[in-house]
Amino acid sequence: MAVKIRLSRRGRKRMAMYDVVVADARAPRDGRFIEKLGTYNPNTNPASIVLNDDKALDWVMKGAQPTDTMRAILSYRGIMLRKHLQIGVNKGAITQEVADQRFNEWKETKEAKIEGKKDSLAKKQEQEQAERMKREREVNEARRKELEEANAVAVAELEAAEAAANAETTEEAPAEEATEPQATAEAAEAPTEEAVAETTTEEPAPIQEEAKAEEAPEAEAKEEAPVEEKEPEAAAEPKVEEAASEPEVKAEETPAAEAEETEAPAKEEASATPEEAVEASDATAEVAAGEESQAEEPEAKTEEAPAEAEATEEVEAKAEDATSDEATSDEADSEAAEEEKEEK
Repeated sequence: MAVKIRLSRRGRKRMAMYDVVVADARAPRDGRFIEKLGTYNPNTNPASIVLNDDKALDWVMKGAQPTDTMRAILSYRGIMLRKHLQIGVNKGAITQEVADQRFNEWKETKEAKIEGKKDSLAKKQEQEQAERMKREREVNEARRKELEEANAVAVAELEAAEAAANAETTEEAPAEEATEPQATAEAAEAPTEEAVAETTTEEPAPIQEEAKAEEAPEAEAKEEAPVEEKEPEAAAEPKVEEAASEPEVKAEETPAAEAEETEAPAKEEASATPEEAVEASDATAEVAAGEESQAEEPEAKTEEAPAEAEATEEVEAKAEDATSDEATSDEADSEAAEEEKEEK
């Protein structure tokens, strides 16, 4: 039966670990084995090897054949050197003491190399970490400088904006001071314009009063004329007196009405705007023109007034005679009635 010293795999995926076993060459890799000699972990640097050297040397001396990987591991641990020395001792070429001395010297040098490698790896890791930290510090410093520059630019922009805002406010203040005198001047001019508008609108008032005063007698005369024609001569005298008294009452009433009418336009004109005042002045001018045309008619009628007055006087005289005759006849009738009552 062929016996081999080989590795039996265990561990998870991509993190394999191996057991050093002595097994039959016909057994599967991870199958039945004769004896376990140690472990091998290639995931570390350097690889960690835990091995029973005496048992491994015993199996090698018995003729167990190591695989290529296990031969390298046994050479690394000095098992193959011990086999060679032990064969020399067995042949009598060297003594056991010389063989042990040579193995110990090799072992010391091998351990020194391993320790040197570990130290160099540790130093290399430290250097790499230091370099990595240095690069990180440089990156952080660059970022800090960039942030400081950005903050400085932002602060400068804010200061510039504040300065511009202050300059605008200082420029607006004199402009407001300059506009205040203009506003006061406009406010002072506004009352003068209103006063001018009031004067223009108040001037046509006397013309309106005169026109109305002239129209009132004309209307009364027109109204009296038909009444005199219809009534009999007997009642003409009292109505003529009433007509004569009515113009006096209306003449007394017209000044008060005219005063109220003049006050009303004046109030309306005071509250009106300049445009309304201009329109009112145009309207009053048209009214004044119409009144002047009407004022010419009464002049023609005033010439006819004396003839009418003479006719009315004659009618009044006749009416007085008629009334006196009626009064005497009434008195006679009343006396006759009293005498008849006394006689009865």
